[in-house]
Amino acid sequence: MSTCARTLVILATFGSTFAVRVSTQAPAPQEQVAALKQSLAANQAALRQYAWIDATTISAKGEMKKQEQKQCYYGADGKVQKEPVPGTAASAQPPSGGEKQGGRLKKKIVEHKVDELKDYMERAAALVHSYVPPDPAKIQAAQSANHVSVQPSAPGIVKLTVADCLKPGDALAIGLDRAARQLTEFGVQSYVDKPKEDDVTLAVTFGRLTDGTTYPQQVPMDVTARKIQVKVVNSGYRKQSTSQPH
Repeated sequence: MSTCARTLVILATFGSTFAVRVSTQAPAPQEQVAALKQSLAANQAALRQYAWIDATTISAKGEMKKQEQKQCYYGADGKVQKEPVPGTAASAQPPSGGEKQGGRLKKKIVEHKVDELKDYMERAAALVHSYVPPDPAKIQAAQSANHVSVQPSAPGIVKLTVADCLKPGDALAIGLDRAARQLTEFGVQSYVDKPKEDDVTLAVTFGRLTDGTTYPQQVPMDVTARKIQVKVVNSGYRKQSTSQPH
């Protein structure tokens, strides 16, 4: 074989190898964000056919403080509507330590602290629903600001890391099955009021309905510094003929 021929063979081999490597790389972030938005839109459209039960439990220092169940469904405006489940009124326990005898001033101080903690726990619980389900518009805005990175996670799976999505300094970790166009992972690192002072971690366990629609089955959130835990469990999904339950 002539020197020229050998050179052509080497170049052809290199070109083939390079083409394979390029073809196995994950698409660019904007393509992955587009795929994620399509996945979220399709799944949310399917979920709008359902009503379900949202059971939320709030605990502080390992002690249950509040528990409630609500029936959820999508209204005509596309937003989730929530109604208390009949016979399951919200139960709440005040933080311990407020029952001791003391003067009027001490009692007011204790009551103020109790009210502050109750308000904080409510805001922590509301934070869960701010992130779940993920907001496609917020993710698109983060991608436009170059706050989205993409890397392969497993065969057919890519991991999107989204920074500064809802709050400055927060981070979302989203696993996306590119073929099935479904989420495989969704975790959040954020905070209630101040970064590093009341950081929260949130992870979603997904369930799948008989038609293949996925939903956030369990959503536990931990506010480590305050020793507060919020757990949301979604269950009892049933299809409806209209946008409201009968």
